[in-house]
Amino acid sequence: MKPIICNTALEAISLIEDGETLWTHSMGATPKVLLDALAVHALTKQNLTLLQLHTECAESLSDPRLKQHIRHRCFFGGLPTRLLLQQGDADYVPIFLSEVPKLFRSGEQPIDTAIIQVSPPDQHGICSLGISVEATLAACQMAKKIIAHINPQMPRTHGDGFIHYHKFAAVYEQSVPLPQHPLAASDATSLAIGQHVAKLVRDGDCLQMGIGAIPDAVLSCLTDHKDLGVHTELFSDGVLNLVELGVINNSRKKVHPGKLVTGFALGSQRLYDYVNDNPSVIFMDIEQVNDTAIIRKNPNVMAINSALQVDISGQICADSLGTRIYSGVGGQMDFIRGAGLSEGGRSVIALPSTAAKGTVSRIATVLSPGAGVVTTRAHVHYIVTEYGIANLRGKSLRERARALIDIAHPDFRDLLCQETFDMWGLKV
Repeated sequence: MKPIICNTALEAISLIEDGETLWTHSMGATPKVLLDALAVHALTKQNLTLLQLHTECAESLSDPRLKQHIRHRCFFGGLPTRLLLQQGDADYVPIFLSEVPKLFRSGEQPIDTAIIQVSPPDQHGICSLGISVEATLAACQMAKKIIAHINPQMPRTHGDGFIHYHKFAAVYEQSVPLPQHPLAASDATSLAIGQHVAKLVRDGDCLQMGIGAIPDAVLSCLTDHKDLGVHTELFSDGVLNLVELGVINNSRKKVHPGKLVTGFALGSQRLYDYVNDNPSVIFMDIEQVNDTAIIRKNPNVMAINSALQVDISGQICADSLGTRIYSGVGGQMDFIRGAGLSEGGRSVIALPSTAAKGTVSRIATVLSPGAGVVTTRAHVHYIVTEYGIANLRGKSLRERARALIDIAHPDFRDLLCQETFDMWGLKV
């Protein structure tokens, strides 16, 4: 059955009715054109629910006028939803990223309509989910209908993200640029952290890392390494630089050797041009990318992630500032556990030693009240700040406290020592 070809985005979105549960394509493939139309259409509807991961440039749906019409249900928070989550005007669902597709495929979370952005169909009528497959593939498989923005600027990528044009209920075509995230500028703190993390990376490691100043700084310090591989949920420009230098060649991987495996990409136009019709980069269903049983099959997995706060025993908070939701559980534990089970695998939590312009220590005696533990102290391995590396594997509480205080900002070390003694009676 052929889709309805619409002249406007609003016409396509008008297929959505009262009470529907919607899924939106996320990350760099966020269908802004359709979501802006949804912000208009939703004013005429009631009891809509929008399921989502991190979205880019979707602020139109945060309009206060929409509160009585549409409710955000977030598996990961981002700039457009962060304030809504913190005010109680949106719902946060703590869940491993690998579990989101399972939630859809099991029917535990029904979906009425998937709203997506795709490449134009090829001669076989097949479109591509482009730079972001993540959980959207599963959502499309389970949704009752799919509304698609066909964007000629969306790269056609290899892997799991193919979907036939005839699967769409409605389509709207418009050429618009994709959101871009150029390489973050390295400051002294990020560069120092990057240099410490780079010391832990060995030739032949299989990397997982995110986006931002610290991951970019780490990658910039790996130019003398050899035969690195990538199996990651996110692919960015920092990785591309090492691919072009021949540092990343994926030659030692056992799962998809010779290929860079990812769930989504976010970066510059140069990155999007690189992944377009490139069979050496495969975009896979995030249920597969982040599956611990698959991750562990690659030897020497090196998982590099970040945190908002670490307590003196090694508990990692990465999704909230106290009770205020900031981001989400994401794939951190998927990869930390996968790396821990990989032969020769290791994991790193890298973070600046302070926040709020140096007035708050990110290494705390206890986590802030209401803070969520994303990675448990039993899973943590290395913690890195600009002041050094703490190896917590197999260490006692006293040994952990000493190691973490040594990499805390010097202004807070005496206080941390005193608080640790007051709490546990431990002299560190």
